[in-house]
Amino acid sequence: MQSKANNSQDLGKNNDSAEAAKLKPVADEKVEQPVGETPAVETTLGNVLEAVEELWPKSLAEGWDAVGLVTGRTSQKISKIVMAVDPTLEVIEDAIKRGADLLITHHPLLLRGVTQVAGTSFKGEAIHRLIESGTALLTAHTNADSAIGGVNDALADAFGLKGCVPLVESKDGLPEEGLGRVGFLEKPMKLEDFAERVYTVLPAVAGGVRVAGDRTGIVRKIALCGGAGDSLFDAVRSHQADVYVTADLRHHPASEAREAADGGFPYLIDVSHFASEWVWLSAGARALGNVLKDTGHEVEVEVSQINSDPWDFVLTP
Repeated sequence: MQSKANNSQDLGKNNDSAEAAKLKPVADEKVEQPVGETPAVETTLGNVLEAVEELWPKSLAEGWDAVGLVTGRTSQKISKIVMAVDPTLEVIEDAIKRGADLLITHHPLLLRGVTQVAGTSFKGEAIHRLIESGTALLTAHTNADSAIGGVNDALADAFGLKGCVPLVESKDGLPEEGLGRVGFLEKPMKLEDFAERVYTVLPAVAGGVRVAGDRTGIVRKIALCGGAGDSLFDAVRSHQADVYVTADLRHHPASEAREAADGGFPYLIDVSHFASEWVWLSAGARALGNVLKDTGHEVEVEVSQINSDPWDFVLTP
């Protein structure tokens, strides 16, 4: 067996290294704010919540989800925001070190009910560090997945897709809002070439990119879902997509999808959950900075450079 990691943008997991911290495709960890003539006013957490609701409305969140404010008071003053995928202790400590007043993460810290937040557990410790440091925590999860300009639109843009529509339309949103996206490549490509594009635009992780299908098969209509999307195969088939890109594909759903396809479409591309959603952070940071700037609020919005993918290495034949 040979140890082999995805080295398209090989970063490693040692965040003491400046080189390792350079996740892509975000070029800079600090997102520049637009220049405007509106004088800046004092910004509170309440002001940020209004901007977040404009961009990623809570009404778009799935019923099982837990989005919104986790720690912090709406009267709290905000001058710096850090955005990240996961509220891990490493991400939280990094945000505190950066001087963030607010950490916005895609994944919830408290998705399921808890009966205590004692510092003896990692989640309890996370809550304590946030409160003790005065750092608010906000979650934008499936609402950011479904929103226009959210996770799935960012992923579609990264893959070069045009004419995108939701894979599954939101029940309470606009026609352009919903889970996943389906769109078209500008020109047809071989599956192996499109998989190479996916591999190249995502940040490097140990698990790399897995592909099921004829490597020389021609694809153009692409379905995607940032994060775990193996519950959406029926929608993928109804859209007659040539290939489906998502994360966390389990054995049985993937195997059954390929059996049902009888060697044809949809082909499958399985990527890292973290990587598929990290792509959105830079676009989300810019959008939030723009909305705040338009209302006269001068706030720094940065993107965390912490690689919170849980896997460190992979063994391959």
